Amino acid sequence: MTRLSVNINKIATLRNSRGGNIPNVKQAAIDCQKFGAQGITIHPRPDERHIKHSDVFDIKPTITTEFNIEGYPSRDFIDMICRVKPEQVTLVPDLPVQLTSNQGWDTIKNLAFLIDVIKEFKTNTIRTSIFVGTDPELIEAAAKTGTDRIELYTEPFATDFPADPVKAINPFVAAAVLANKCGLGINAGHDLNLKNLSFFHKNIPGLLEVSIGHALIADALYFGLERTIQLYLDCLK
Repeated sequence: MTRLSVNINKIATLRNSRGGNIPNVKQAAIDCQKFGAQGITIHPRPDERHIKHSDVFDIKPTITTEFNIEGYPSRDFIDMICRVKPEQVTLVPDLPVQLTSNQGWDTIKNLAFLIDVIKEFKTNTIRTSIFVGTDPELIEAAAKTGTDRIELYTEPFATDFPADPVKAINPFVAAAVLANKCGLGINAGHDLNLKNLSFFHKNIPGLLEVSIGHALIADALYFGLERTIQLYLDCLK
């Protein structure tokens, strides 16, 4: 079964736009799990423009499913992860000023760096995942880092899906097959939504988890959070 991890960054963005604590990010994490989500994802950034450092520690005790924290492995981020000890850490190659993640790791160029970082997380018994594209050489290099999983960066799939779903999915199928052969677990995320998720899920062998935030929170404005989570879960059946 493919797990749904709800990224609640956008709820924090809305809170921060007004100050105060409405909507309540901690309560959102509790509710998403209550409504059926099998995980909570957050992506704290250095400028705290959505998830704040304090949120990371506030949310941790509420997690009854799985806690996935995304981020660039700066020294501050590594230290925070080793203190919080989430079930999973997802490493992204974001610069501090990036609006959102827009590419995967060059795992060849950054191989030594990723090996050292992942070794530290493994010492703290934290499952690791690294954000990658579909390039076969980069997936093979990812396997050399010691990571448990990769997270496929799915924006190219989502962009091409409306015009030609089969053409859009083919590189991701090939990437998943290769990842399975390399012994890597497969996660996926970025721009997956109610229109394309079911097709992606049905075609990707060994898909363990999807992390979805922007589209899911936007849909919740129309359908309500509980109903929206059920709709996304239906796509993964």
